[in-house]
Amino acid sequence: MRTLIASIVMAATCFGSLRANAQLNVLSGNNVQSVFSGIGRQIVVSLSNSSVCPVEVKARTRLFQTSSATAALVVEAPWKNFQILPGQSIAESVNLDFPAVKAETRFVIQWIEGASNVVGRTEVFVYPTNLLARLKTLAGDEPVGVFDPANQLKPLLGSMAVEFQDLIEDGTDKLRGKLAIFGPFKSKSQMRASLKDDVRVLAKRGVAVVWLLPPPEKHVPLKPSFYTVRDDAGAVVVVAHDVVTQLAERPEAQLNLLRLAEEALHPTPLSLPETETSN
Repeated sequence: MRTLIASIVMAATCFGSLRANAQLNVLSGNNVQSVFSGIGRQIVVSLSNSSVCPVEVKARTRLFQTSSATAALVVEAPWKNFQILPGQSIAESVNLDFPAVKAETRFVIQWIEGASNVVGRTEVFVYPTNLLARLKTLAGDEPVGVFDPANQLKPLLGSMAVEFQDLIEDGTDKLRGKLAIFGPFKSKSQMRASLKDDVRVLAKRGVAVVWLLPPPEKHVPLKPSFYTVRDDAGAVVVVAHDVVTQLAERPEAQLNLLRLAEEALHPTPLSLPETETSN
């Protein structure tokens, strides 16, 4: 009898909560994301139901473009309907359109249940689609040497009118500029046997080199995500594969590539991290 009564009470409680959704929350683990401006950019959100009852969700989104003082509503639109079971966490995604921007711009997405119940927010940093155009300035208006067997970097540079020299076709010894990028590589087999010597010769000539490594093989020794090898005249920055993965889709990957090119051109000494100072 007690079990029956408890079940009846639970059913009544949950019947009311299907509409209330008081325990629906956006998890904060993925609250900051980065995308390029444009149509249909995918944003991921994790939702949780911390109650003992299932939650029926009729979700909407509100997109705001923010500045230091204001937040302007860009668009509000229905998203989708779904159910979250008691104690369940789920990952969902939505495709949103972000307006063109000229520099890093902060947006905020409000996740709405029903007409106006805000269950959480997600920060999104939106970037212009021509980030890699800065390589033209870094290269001093000389062609960027590109050794790109996977054909991932060359189309991006071409779309941004960045002059480059194909080192696979011309040969590394014919490089006319002061900056060269080797990779991305899909596998170690795309790196020819003489590549290490080619890179070393360029560095001795004073060329700044960024060497993007392929995905690691199993049981590789632990190494930093990137490190700089200096020669008398030039420097080579050797970069782990995951630092620049999905170069066309991820602003972080392109920003990382720009920083790595700066490091190759102007190496900076490493130092111990800063700590809080006592008064």
